[in-house]
Amino acid sequence: MTVVGYSEEHIKTLEWREHIRLRPGMYIGKLGDGSSQDDGIYVLLKEVMDNSIDEFMMSFGRKIDVSINGNEVRVRDYGRGIPLGKVTEVVSRMNTGAKYDSKAFKKSVGLNGVGVKAVNALSGKFVIKSFRDGQVKVSEFAHGLIVNDFPLEPTSEENGVEVIFQPDEAMFGQYHFISEYVDSMLKNYVYLNTGLVINFNGTRFQSKNGLVDLLNENMNKEGLYPIIHLTGDDIELAFTHGSHYGEEYYSFVNGQNTTQGGTHLAAFKEAFVKTINNFYKKDFDPADIKASIIAAISIKVEEPIFESQTKTKLGSKDMGPEGPSVRNFIFEFIRKQLDDYLHKNPEPARIIHQKIQDSEKERKAISSIKKLARERAKKVSLHNRKLRDCRIHFNSNDARKLDSTIFITEGDSASGSITKSRDVETQAVFSLRGKPLNTYGLTKKIVYENEEFNLLQAALNIEDGLEDLRYNNVVIATDADVDGMHIRLLLLTFFLQFFPDLVRKGHVYILQTPLFRVRNKKETRYCYTQGEKEKAIKALGPSPEITRFKGLGEISPDEFKNFIGKDMRLEPVRMKKHDTVHSYLEFYMGKNTPDRQDFIIENLRVEEDLVEQEV
Repeated sequence: MTVVGYSEEHIKTLEWREHIRLRPGMYIGKLGDGSSQDDGIYVLLKEVMDNSIDEFMMSFGRKIDVSINGNEVRVRDYGRGIPLGKVTEVVSRMNTGAKYDSKAFKKSVGLNGVGVKAVNALSGKFVIKSFRDGQVKVSEFAHGLIVNDFPLEPTSEENGVEVIFQPDEAMFGQYHFISEYVDSMLKNYVYLNTGLVINFNGTRFQSKNGLVDLLNENMNKEGLYPIIHLTGDDIELAFTHGSHYGEEYYSFVNGQNTTQGGTHLAAFKEAFVKTINNFYKKDFDPADIKASIIAAISIKVEEPIFESQTKTKLGSKDMGPEGPSVRNFIFEFIRKQLDDYLHKNPEPARIIHQKIQDSEKERKAISSIKKLARERAKKVSLHNRKLRDCRIHFNSNDARKLDSTIFITEGDSASGSITKSRDVETQAVFSLRGKPLNTYGLTKKIVYENEEFNLLQAALNIEDGLEDLRYNNVVIATDADVDGMHIRLLLLTFFLQFFPDLVRKGHVYILQTPLFRVRNKKETRYCYTQGEKEKAIKALGPSPEITRFKGLGEISPDEFKNFIGKDMRLEPVRMKKHDTVHSYLEFYMGKNTPDRQDFIIENLRVEEDLVEQEV
């Protein structure tokens, strides 16, 4: 046994910026390269935006200008501006800020004075400018270290703050901003702050109808009844039911998107079920009441308590130091407002009642096979190699939970290579047996009747919604050939048909693996396209060895480590507002139609054409 020394020299005291750079996960979740919506570069933007939003919430500044040019981000608000004598300290000294004074910022998002300092520490370039009463103070940093601390100068610009930053490539690698992710974040801000205008790279975002606009933005088609919109002091609620499977929720606290919910969302679900049952004088199963719901709830809390610095889950039990509990506040609001609405609007009330009855009927139709399917899933998971689990899961309290990943593979050779090269702490492997069934047009009974889908659902732990999702990243890992593409489509059809929120919430990815390996005695390059291969051949000189990977199983475990480690290439599966799932699935996965045949013929390309385009 190795004896490890432990003495005074092992005790270290880190500067604030050193600690942030050493343990970035404590401050921004994960790093990432921008492929995922919860990657750190978007958290940096959010932290800066939150300060500007707090100004708006205190009735100062009705416009925010945002621009992203390459890797440089600029945010300019028109609030009060930071007091000029404290500008440098506010962004570079821990536990310094105005959010401790509830009079200056009564219901703000940021309370600990940490967020913008994390942005500073994790940026290769960070500039803050405060315009206040005809003067401007500018401070410039690099990696959290002061570079220039300029003296006060006169200015004619409006009051407010401008922050310019570039996330540090030494921390985030070769990252990139995906405009759709930024759009979604900024739109949420305007939905939650009626009257606010955000200008982003030439596009103007503004909302007149609050959470109604948010739901309309995220719905692919109209709900079964017009969106019910209820508002009160410190609370706003909007919901409808659709024809999709699953439940879809958007929850917010003080303008912060609590993607993991918390006490407010739990209270809403409980109060909604109880109010509905009381109104209809029934005892419907909660699952039937909430089936196919799409809802958004926003509340404002004094001194909110979040379960992490990234503020994705509310932990507060009270609305404020002297206010009611979050649960009682939401219960009372929904009990009165929703009950009144249903009494005054009989047609939506009738549609909701019918929807609940339809859901109850379908649930009972599959109940007989459900128990057997669960037992089968439990037995198979425990006693064979279908699922090679990891130790950390998304629904755990571990700081690495955002890295929890499951690879869905086809065939023993591919799953074997990934299993041997994976990180057993955060990466799991699920092995498919052959091609999955095409589920388009089928009912949810097939999820339990089909062994592969039943086991996959059990592995992901999504039977009752995403709240118990086991892995943050669901990665489809198939060969880059026709069969592999077909398996991808079949899996995506399954998710979109029965668990669409898994895709909408940004959890599904396609693993990109290299098509070629080009190497000589000194260097090896992995190439993902024909164009990359040609460049590698030129760079490595005459007659390099070229290998074409025809399948994942042909890549050795030692090499696979390069493709599922920190430089892993993941292509996110994204859905836009105008993506109509039903029409896409019908076209690509429905029965063969003349339209699809014509599309294939018109878009047919031979291999030589594709190679020429890539080069």
